[in-house]
Amino acid sequence: MDKKKKIELEVLNISNSQEQAGAYALVLGEVEGARQLPVIIGAAEAQAMLISLKGIVPPRPLTHNLFASCLEVLGVNMMRALIYRVDNGVFYSYIYLKADDAIIRMDARTSDAVAMALRMKAPIFIYEEILESEQLKTGKESVAPMGENPSPHEDEFFHGDTMEMLQKALQEAIANENYERAAHIRDEISKRKEQQ
Repeated sequence: MDKKKKIELEVLNISNSQEQAGAYALVLGEVEGARQLPVIIGAAEAQAMLISLKGIVPPRPLTHNLFASCLEVLGVNMMRALIYRVDNGVFYSYIYLKADDAIIRMDARTSDAVAMALRMKAPIFIYEEILESEQLKTGKESVAPMGENPSPHEDEFFHGDTMEMLQKALQEAIANENYERAAHIRDEISKRKEQQ
């Protein structure tokens, strides 16, 4: 049985990345706290989440709608989504399903797990140690909204990089699903554009 402490999350924001076409920033926030987790996601997943959050019913089922409908027809309920691991900025998630007396755990991309949880009204959890290590932080170790006040070590990390180098690094990080690195690079690009 899993004894690690889990923290419930909610979707705080989904915003379009102006630096990278097709990339979006999903910000998950601690339900009973101030910590926030940034996740870079693709356009399809962002659209699926926004449609669900706004209660829009598409004329034809989208992929997440279809999967949710299949589960419902089969009498399967989604119990929760769990972000269980992070490796080099890539988040790994499970979705937990209940069919009769059986509990089924399936591996899923975090963006898909969140999209399904929104559709099926299931809670989203993360292990405490992952949230603590991956949360947005300022130099004062307090939480700040995305794009504001990167910590000093991030300034040093990007020192000397040109905007072209940062754009290329952002594209590579997104292609490799290194979401944490992509979030830091995106924040540095935004900061430099504001300073111009």
